[in-house]
Amino acid sequence: LQIAGIILGGIGMIGTLAATFMPQWRVSAHIGGNIVVFETIWEGLWMACASQLGIRLQCKFYDTILALSPPLEAIRALMCTAVVLSIISFLLAIVGVKYTRRNKDISIFILAAGVSFLLTGILVLIPVSWTAGSIIHDFYDPKVPTPLKRDLGAALYVGWVSSALLIIAGAMYSIF
Repeated sequence: LQIAGIILGGIGMIGTLAATFMPQWRVSAHIGGNIVVFETIWEGLWMACASQLGIRLQCKFYDTILALSPPLEAIRALMCTAVVLSIISFLLAIVGVKYTRRNKDISIFILAAGVSFLLTGILVLIPVSWTAGSIIHDFYDPKVPTPLKRDLGAALYVGWVSSALLIIAGAMYSIF
């Protein structure tokens, strides 16, 4: 059970890292009868990318932190905190498994890893769901112009899966 928890937690940690740095949080939505689309736009936490005809991809990091919206700043902070906490949780789990093998007792490291994994899963779930809710709200808002409407990007799905894996790993360590 401990090895399965390390594997799930490790995959969740890698997924959290990937979701944090992927530029596909918000993806341009193709709405209406116009199927000829020359440009696809991706918006992430750190950069925005544009792809012309699927051939050329150009990405640009956001120029300044002062120009970012407050929700994006909060989402960045939560995801960075989740990345750090996922690494700490993974290291606690490894130390806990090694300590348990030597002493045959359940160590405090296992419990700490379980709580950390649970907290990390929640920390990933909040910004990913917040972003998805914002995208869905804007998509159905008639006041938002059609070219500015966005779709759910791949990073959100990676974040949801990572969150689920981290919560499962945390639950596995917490039941000891």
